[in-house]
Amino acid sequence: MRFIGSVIEKLQRHPKRLVFPEGTEPRVLQAARQFHSLRLGAPLLLGDRSKVKQAAERLNVSLEGIRIINPAESEDLEPFTQRFLRLRRSRGIQPEEARQAMLKPNYYGAMMVAMHRADGMVSGTSEYTGSVLRPLFQIIKLAPNTSVATSCMIMEVEDTSFGEQGVLFMADCGVIPEPTVEQLADIAVGTARLARHLLNVCPRVAMLSFSTRGSARHASVERVRAATALAGQKANEQGLEAVFDGELQIDAALVEEIAARKLPESRVAGRANVLIFPDLNSGNIGSKLVRHVARANAYGQVLLGLDRPAADVSRGSSAHDILGVAAIVGVQAIDYQLLYPGAGVKLPGE
Repeated sequence: MRFIGSVIEKLQRHPKRLVFPEGTEPRVLQAARQFHSLRLGAPLLLGDRSKVKQAAERLNVSLEGIRIINPAESEDLEPFTQRFLRLRRSRGIQPEEARQAMLKPNYYGAMMVAMHRADGMVSGTSEYTGSVLRPLFQIIKLAPNTSVATSCMIMEVEDTSFGEQGVLFMADCGVIPEPTVEQLADIAVGTARLARHLLNVCPRVAMLSFSTRGSARHASVERVRAATALAGQKANEQGLEAVFDGELQIDAALVEEIAARKLPESRVAGRANVLIFPDLNSGNIGSKLVRHVARANAYGQVLLGLDRPAADVSRGSSAHDILGVAAIVGVQAIDYQLLYPGAGVKLPGE
C-alpha cells in the first residue's frame, strides 16, 4: 500500500471522472464506492439502471455520488454513433452496425473517453482482453510521436530490497505477442516514462533474456540486445532520463549479490525497477508468478501509448486491485501531456 497510497493522495488533490463499463460487476461496484468515498473523483458506471441498482442492493453498496449511464437511453448515443461511423467508414461499417457497437459498454466507454466525457476508463473484470482493447484501439488514436500501444503491470512486493522500495514495473504483459526490435524499444521507453511519472525517480530498465551480456547466443538474444541500444537512443532523443541495460537474466537484474559477480559496473543490474520481457509469453507468465507466489499487489494492465488513459484489468482482480488501477489511471489523467506531449487535445466540434 505504500506506492498506491501515494497515488491515491495525489488524485485526492486533483479528482477525475472515470468510466467503468461493467456497472453490474460486484467488484467494480465496490471499487467505485471506494473511489468516491476516498474523494478520488466521480465514478461513472455503465449499464441498465435497474440492474445496476439491484446489484448494488445485493451487495449493500451505496450508489450515492455514483452516476449510472445506460448507453441505450443516453443523449450521447446518436452523436457517438455518428462519430464511430466516421472513424470506421473506411472499413465499410454501416450506420446500424455503428449504433449496435455504441450500445456495447466497452465501445460506449471508450467513446466517452475519446470525446472528453470521462478522463479515463477501467474495464476487464468480466471480459476477455480483446473485448476491452478492440474498442479502445478502434476509437482512441495513438498518442503523438508514439508508434505502438502496449501495456504494463505495476507490482508492489513486501520485500523493499527489490525494485524501487518494492515497486516493479513490468512490460509488456498483455498486448504484443512477439515484439520487433523497434516495438521492444518503444515498450521499454514507454514503461520507463510511466515509472518516472509515478515514482519521480530515474528508471533503471532491465531488458530481460535467458542470457546475460553474451552468456548465450540466439536470435532472440540478439533482438533484446539491439532493442536495448535502440531504447537508450530513443530515450535520449526524447529527453527522458533513464538507464537501460541488457540483455540480462532476471536474477542479474534483481539480486545485488549476483549482479556484483556478473556485472559490477552496471547501473541497472541488481537494482532494476523496470523489467522488460522479450515477448508476451514470458511477460504474462512472469507477472502472474510474481503476483501469486510473492502475493504482490498487482495493478494493471495500464495501457501505454494511447492518446487518452485507460486500463484493462485482469478477470482475477479484486476490488482493491481495481481501485488501485483506477487511481493510477486518474493520476495519469491529471497531467497526461507530461507523459505524451500533445495528447488528449480536443478535436474541432467535440
